[in-house]
Amino acid sequence: MRAIDLSPLFRASVGFDRMTNLLDSVSRIDETALSYPPYNIEKTGDDTYRIAMAVVGFSEDELDITVKESSLVIAGRKEKADGGELSYLHRGIATRPFERRFDLADHIKVTGAGLENGLLFVELVREVPEAMKPRSIKIESVGAAKVLENKAA
Repeated sequence: MRAIDLSPLFRASVGFDRMTNLLDSVSRIDETALSYPPYNIEKTGDDTYRIAMAVVGFSEDELDITVKESSLVIAGRKEKADGGELSYLHRGIATRPFERRFDLADHIKVTGAGLENGLLFVELVREVPEAMKPRSIKIESVGAAKVLENKAA
């Protein structure tokens, strides 16, 4: 049994609520959950990323991509093939329904998606607002400091 008590961390982690929530959610992951379909997260530039997901056997109509707040959900549901008339001698290509959730970091936006050769590509870009970008502050000299004398009576 894996039971980790994270409550001592909550008392000393002012400002780190997101990290402790992430650690708490990791401790609840079902170890028997399958990792279907497999995916890669690729960095394609300084501020651009791409999720590549293997969805062989699914068409564009059978896939659904939804972005809500800071969560990306990719779901797939295969339509029944020819009313069940098709029989398999060996079935190695899985077409079971799936739903994958990705928590997007701050300022990450989904810019597009494409399906090519059985791979679904979801394009992401990080757009940091100008007010949030680091900026340099020039240091100016203010001249000699004035000293005030304390006159005791």
